[in-house]
Amino acid sequence: MDATAAYAIFFFAPNSGIFCALIIGRKYSPYKNFLCGVLVISSLFGLTQRNATGALVETLFDLELKLLLEGVFQRYQHDFRNYSVTSLRRRVNQALERFDCKTVSQLQNRVLHEPLVFEQMLQYFTVQVSEMFRDPHYFAALRANVVPLLKTYPSIKVWVAGCCTGEEVWSLAIMLAEEGLLERTLIYATDINGEALKTAAGGIYALHRIAQFSENYLRAGGVKSLSDYYTAGYDSAVFDRGFRQHMVFADHSLATDSVFSEVHMVSCRNVLIYFNRSLQERAIQLFHDALVHRGFLGLGLKESLRFTLQSDAFSELVPAEKIYQRL
Repeated sequence: MDATAAYAIFFFAPNSGIFCALIIGRKYSPYKNFLCGVLVISSLFGLTQRNATGALVETLFDLELKLLLEGVFQRYQHDFRNYSVTSLRRRVNQALERFDCKTVSQLQNRVLHEPLVFEQMLQYFTVQVSEMFRDPHYFAALRANVVPLLKTYPSIKVWVAGCCTGEEVWSLAIMLAEEGLLERTLIYATDINGEALKTAAGGIYALHRIAQFSENYLRAGGVKSLSDYYTAGYDSAVFDRGFRQHMVFADHSLATDSVFSEVHMVSCRNVLIYFNRSLQERAIQLFHDALVHRGFLGLGLKESLRFTLQSDAFSELVPAEKIYQRL
């Protein structure tokens, strides 16, 4: 039988504590293109754990979660299989409530058969929290320690990986403009969430958020007023359209895609914390390969290169702000 024409029925052998997968032919399969090649998976999923009542509630949830992630990868080529399990559990539980599903299997059924549901679920799986000049001291450190070195390059390329809805992209553009660098800079802004990228490219944010943005801007060392960079509408602020020509927004996955080459700075803040260790290592390797010699890497305040495979390939330029320089 052709393995690609098979699917799996999972069952539990109670006397052995082992979950097995029975491979069934295509003609019986409701998911004809769904590939499950694992026959014995107890060691992989840790299915011998039980809760206080002796039931397998949590571990069954984890099993269904892994099958959901595999299905999403096979169906839509979005790879969340190496995201942090803790984060995924929380986000999937939110999706279960949103789509009125009692089990992850029910959610999986809808996601695989209804692309619109997948697009909506993607909003739960990706980082949606950001603000302009978030962690102002980080931007102040960039201005003081990185910008003077960027000024030595005739042209500059910056990669904002996992840009979400673009607040950091526009913040960097404003900072670079004030330092006289934007005219020779191209900012690549990437994310896996198409809707977030549309928001980022638009540069339009709710007016009620501007007060916080403005406070952050001044604390980050801004030399003007943030209002100099946007036009206020009814309930939104539209940022300077002239900046847009220095930005390229693109779909890119740190889990599956390759790098942008010869960039002078990579900023990937508060993204790695949602990855497991192996995916963190992959992302850091991508950043290393993308950067020019002596290029800069900025991470989130809860993220670090310490104890990673690439730790010796970078120096800590501003340790407190997690700003590194490639050696």
